[in-house]
Amino acid sequence: MAPARRKGTSGRGGYLDLKSLIQASYPSLPANQRKIADHLIQHLEEAPFLSVMDLERRTGTSRATVVRFARSLGFEGFLELRSRLLGSLQTQLTPAAAFPIPAGNGAGDTLTTVAQQDVRNINQTISQVERGSFAEIAGMILKAGRVHTAGLGISSLMAQILAYSLNQVAVRALPFVHDYETFMEQLAFVTRHDLLIVFSFPPYSRETIDLARAAEARKIPVVALTDRVTSPVSFHATRVLAIRSQNMLFTNSFSAISVVINALVTEVALRNRVKALRLQREVERLLKDTGHFAPE
Repeated sequence: MAPARRKGTSGRGGYLDLKSLIQASYPSLPANQRKIADHLIQHLEEAPFLSVMDLERRTGTSRATVVRFARSLGFEGFLELRSRLLGSLQTQLTPAAAFPIPAGNGAGDTLTTVAQQDVRNINQTISQVERGSFAEIAGMILKAGRVHTAGLGISSLMAQILAYSLNQVAVRALPFVHDYETFMEQLAFVTRHDLLIVFSFPPYSRETIDLARAAEARKIPVVALTDRVTSPVSFHATRVLAIRSQNMLFTNSFSAISVVINALVTEVALRNRVKALRLQREVERLLKDTGHFAPE
């Protein structure tokens, strides 16, 4: 007998509902079913057209595992899951060619190859980011007493850029500094009226995950910017923005991350326009009065 249908697996919802459903079920899925979950989330545009055999081949699992995965989500089988996705394809997807992919100059054209990968990252991020969550996160930023950002490695740079950019639009933001104090020591100064935004991309830093977990335990709202909604940090976040960061090298590409940061700060600025403009004029006046700018 098929398991009882879970709330949210029927109706008109599409990709975004499936993301939430997979994320909610992910901790209880066995390792082989998690491979299928990760692949579907990362290839939602293709998911309605994949067969059981396609998923077998791409994930290295079996037909029985694919069927069990669908049933774990509350569907009778994979065909019902795929039908649900196919029915929502037209309304859920943004245009596939949001940014055109440039043509290369032949083999060995590293510039074009890297650009093509970054364009794919941006296109997939645009199509997969849930607009409702994006809007809610902008609201959380404006509502917070202070915004704190954190990350390690390249995520530390992204956290600093976000904090700096938010300060430019009249939102008080402070990045955690991984220096003489640990993340946990800095968390002691964060209250439940603040907001913590963490960046976590492969290889996932345990310290960042522990920070999100500790903040969650203290009832501090956490927003995670990460590469997938089933990454380790996402299970301790109030809201998640999944951003593609695939790169030719062993590091993460930050092109799509930068786009999301810019879009998020722009959304905050538009909602906070009067205050942001007032701050900009005041800062310009102070810098001019103190001779900060060099003569042209």
